[in-house]
Amino acid sequence: MANVVTLLICFSIASFFISSNAGRRLLDSESVSTNGARNFTIVCDPSRYAKLGMEMAAFGFCDSNLTYDSRAKDLVDRMTLAEKVQQLGNKALGVPRLGLPKYEWWSEALHGVSNVGPGTYFDDLIPGATSFPPVILTAAAFNESLWKEIGQVVSTEARAMYNLGRAGLTYWSPNINVVRDPRWGRATETPGEDPYVVGAYATNYVRGLQDVEGTENFADLNSRPLKVSSCCKHYAAYDVDNWLGVDRYHYDAQVTEQDMSETFLKPFEMCVKDGDVSSVMCSYNKINGIPACADPKLLKDTIRGEWDLHGYIVSDCDSLEVMVNGHKWLGDTGVEASAQALKAGLDLDCGVYYSKFTETAVKQGKVKVQEIDRSLKQLYVVLMRLGFFDGNPIYNSLGKKDVCSQEHIELAREAAKEGIVLLKNVNETLPFNPNKIKKLAVVGPHANATTAMIGNYAGIPCKFVSPLDAFSNYGEVRHEMGCDGVKCVNESLIFPAMQAAKEADVTIIFAGLDLSVEAESLDRTDLLLPGYQTQFINQVAQVSKGPAILVIMSAGGVDISFAKKNDDIKAILWAGYPGEQGGRAIADVVFGHYNPGGRLPLTWYPADYVDMLPLTSMPLRPVDSLGYPGRTYKFYNGSTVYPFGYGLSYTQFNYTILSATRSLDIKLDKSQHCRDLEYKEGEYKPPCSSVLIDDLDCQYDFEVEVEVQNVGRRDGSEVVMVYSKPPSGIASTHAKQVIGFQRVFVKAGMTEKVKFVFNVYKSLGIVDYTAYNLLPSGGHTISLGDDVKHQKIILHLLALTLHSGWDKAKNKITIKHENCWDDEY
Repeated sequence: MANVVTLLICFSIASFFISSNAGRRLLDSESVSTNGARNFTIVCDPSRYAKLGMEMAAFGFCDSNLTYDSRAKDLVDRMTLAEKVQQLGNKALGVPRLGLPKYEWWSEALHGVSNVGPGTYFDDLIPGATSFPPVILTAAAFNESLWKEIGQVVSTEARAMYNLGRAGLTYWSPNINVVRDPRWGRATETPGEDPYVVGAYATNYVRGLQDVEGTENFADLNSRPLKVSSCCKHYAAYDVDNWLGVDRYHYDAQVTEQDMSETFLKPFEMCVKDGDVSSVMCSYNKINGIPACADPKLLKDTIRGEWDLHGYIVSDCDSLEVMVNGHKWLGDTGVEASAQALKAGLDLDCGVYYSKFTETAVKQGKVKVQEIDRSLKQLYVVLMRLGFFDGNPIYNSLGKKDVCSQEHIELAREAAKEGIVLLKNVNETLPFNPNKIKKLAVVGPHANATTAMIGNYAGIPCKFVSPLDAFSNYGEVRHEMGCDGVKCVNESLIFPAMQAAKEADVTIIFAGLDLSVEAESLDRTDLLLPGYQTQFINQVAQVSKGPAILVIMSAGGVDISFAKKNDDIKAILWAGYPGEQGGRAIADVVFGHYNPGGRLPLTWYPADYVDMLPLTSMPLRPVDSLGYPGRTYKFYNGSTVYPFGYGLSYTQFNYTILSATRSLDIKLDKSQHCRDLEYKEGEYKPPCSSVLIDDLDCQYDFEVEVEVQNVGRRDGSEVVMVYSKPPSGIASTHAKQVIGFQRVFVKAGMTEKVKFVFNVYKSLGIVDYTAYNLLPSGGHTISLGDDVKHQKIILHLLALTLHSGWDKAKNKITIKHENCWDDEY
């Protein structure tokens, strides 16, 4: 484990970029050649219009000299009302008299191109696509470059399939809901419980899917080219699917403005502002009495207004029907619900309500045609950015060879390896030495897992490698199920597994959960292994001739305290759901071909946590009046099975802080006032306890440079996790929060330097009960890892003109003036 380091500090920096323009070139369908069956359609192809008996030059929307906005307006202005409404559903019917073809908006690419949406399918030409580990395991890698690279591969395969007529260009992924409660069934789809980590994942995966190389910093983001279009979902406060009779189609999430700002909206804001995502999907649930897809404050005011979305807003599928028949909101009919949603800012209906009811809504005076026009323009601009109208020559050559390539399959294996978390390793039991092992017992309900490894929203993988397949390469394997499936309702199969363990040099037990226990529309009611799994694991481990290790496949945390404490179980690995190459990845870790460096993206709570509060209690902070504990590592202070961020290695790392800012003085002018901040009784409260961040003009940064030393005998990767802790004494705020992380590879006996630059407001600000984003004065703590080595940095809010910080590496003092420029002395 790493030695941990903490610093008391005060601020940070944000960086964003601006960029150049790029030209567009009109293509024609004849110039597009792919190594497969039928080619895709380029709308504005002169030969295509000639075949339709039309003159393309007559249509302004095909004039590539015009802006996308002008072209989209021309197209929409040519449509009748009846034609317009037929383009507002996921199955856009097109307008034959204008040469506008049909388009299916719904495709999915959560962790690989999926066949869940009707816009994508597999057949003999393209029998499958690379299936990466479901997101929860990839998130455990804490590797931003990996997340982006996976997005790039997925979009390459998607674009290749589009060229072959097997896929669309618009993908409703990723899922970036924060896992508030461990029982939520869709944890497998998400990057975990920390809002910043979830937002960082969203930003990188979306960039990987969408960015066209060389156009990342386009001057006009509304015309920035897109490789494929990505969609961040489900907006917002969505994390109840089906729990003890409470389902997402009827649930009204009661959420404070503080929790909305601090937790539920933060990943979406990062996705829109930092990732420049081209779509956001609203969720089924109501929030404080209003359906998410009909709330103008959430859609029009926040996503499109405050965050400046460059794209469209889409409903979760059949959300308008849910508003009418599930929520029965305001007693609305389909006509009224469609009008409400359009006026709130919902552009596209995944469903049929817009297509069926919007024309009537206009004729009854419930919504303006102008609202329809606005939505259609935003939809068509996205399609133009994708090349649907003009083509995109840099992707013309993509075809069958670019789907399921060996390079992509190896990246799926790498992603699984990077995410696997070592939870226990008594006396360095792992890694096993393959030269000393002849017989292996590979037992348990996941020992021969295939489909369980790819979770949900998966397509058809290129090729499964199960644990049994992979471990069979290391010796003579005896395989026993031990359980009749994950639910393990029958103990009769335990004895054969025990017999196998008695004869083996090593025993690898594969247990855990699957989609029959945790999934969309299926929340858990407990945190235990199902059925007889615990008995099976204990009995097999007890009789094993050689060391027994446990591999858990799950998304959500499981209370495996029994295994943690059981001396017969020498090591424990969490493998999430490891994707199509999961068996190889696990074997690589077990036999030392790869040194595990993953960290848990979720808190693993003890089983009695579910008895302390219902899943439907939305507050993140403890509810003292009801005896409810807090949620996530930020607000929960009880015991854990394993904490957020936990993970061991086959080697050891030490940290040394090379340089860090020590203090920051922020001058407040006459328009910047001190804000009161609630402190706990008896705690010291500074005279100027905080300032409203929105009132501050200058941007302040602080830096932390860390040296990571590998003091062990094996090469390995270390995740340097950086937390900030607010000044002590502030009431009802987080204990700590992640503000940055970096995965760094360090050879045995060597060191690597890692430098972090933070924005003060983003890294040290807190959200108080009024939902104000405040910057507290006093001593902030910056911690690296979990140990107790501190260094103070104090934040002063007062009438000073200078900010100073000592840079040990430069051996200089940096002075920041009122106008935000620096001098060094």
